[in-house]
Amino acid sequence: MNATELLSIVVPCYNEEEVLPIFFDAVQKECEKLKNCDVEFIFVNDGSKDKTLHLLRNLATSYPTTVRYVSFSRNFGKEAGLYAGLEHAKGDYIVVMDADLQDPPELLSEMLQILQESNGEIDCVGTRRVTRDGEPPIRSFFAKQFYKLINHISDTDIVDGARDFRMMTRQMVDAILSITEYNRFSKGIFSWVGFNTHYLDYKNKERAAGETSWSFWQLFKYSIDGIVAYSDVPLSIASITGFLSFFASLILALIIIVRTLVFDDPTSGWPSLACIILAIGGMQLFCLGILGKYLGKMFLETKKRPIYIVKEDEHSRGNLNA
Repeated sequence: MNATELLSIVVPCYNEEEVLPIFFDAVQKECEKLKNCDVEFIFVNDGSKDKTLHLLRNLATSYPTTVRYVSFSRNFGKEAGLYAGLEHAKGDYIVVMDADLQDPPELLSEMLQILQESNGEIDCVGTRRVTRDGEPPIRSFFAKQFYKLINHISDTDIVDGARDFRMMTRQMVDAILSITEYNRFSKGIFSWVGFNTHYLDYKNKERAAGETSWSFWQLFKYSIDGIVAYSDVPLSIASITGFLSFFASLILALIIIVRTLVFDDPTSGWPSLACIILAIGGMQLFCLGILGKYLGKMFLETKKRPIYIVKEDEHSRGNLNA
């Protein structure tokens, strides 16, 4: 391996002031074990409301050759943070990590070794949680169901328990950056671009400090975005629902005619009519909601808005403070 090779560590941050110093110290110690490899940190401040940006400024001042940062004008979301970090990374190898230390830094040396010794056969070393200890049971249940569902209805294989924590070659990262869509789902993109991936299993670790910014509702919406981004099955469900409701209406109409003409048993008035209207109306709204979700994503794509907007980085800080 040449000494000129560089490892870029991309770290999206949102309100991570409590854990950031702990994370940096822990990763630095692991990076000292990497032989013949320079390291750079790219921190992405995703509109944090605490002192995260202040800490990043101090780190960039204390370690000007190894620490770089990008600060957004507002919160654009983790997907934008990942994209920005990959876009600013200069390394021959790029690793994505969360700042909460749920991604074990001790795996870095093993990940790098696998890529180096593969002779180009492996393009990515990913990580996969084999346990979910410490996670709320309801979150674990829905996470497992999500992976089962999306792998069943999508052509893109998304590994159950796979984390964003992965080390990639420059070629793979360039392929990911070539996908400039506004609505991003990185777990799907990592798989969709292809390339050979080797997974390392590890047991779940809890946050070293602070609280997660991901609520159950946010994770649920994120999973819906993933399904919409990588499967058109929901559109088929809308079509099938419409066909079944039409077919059921024909059957019910036939039953009513037979009961009236043969058994002289006229159907009750408003109760049955109200039920039919509510049922059909509900199915219509359900189908319109599915169509609206896809149209909404298309609408955002056609606007061609930037994925993120940078307000400050380690180079522009002096100008901002002037």
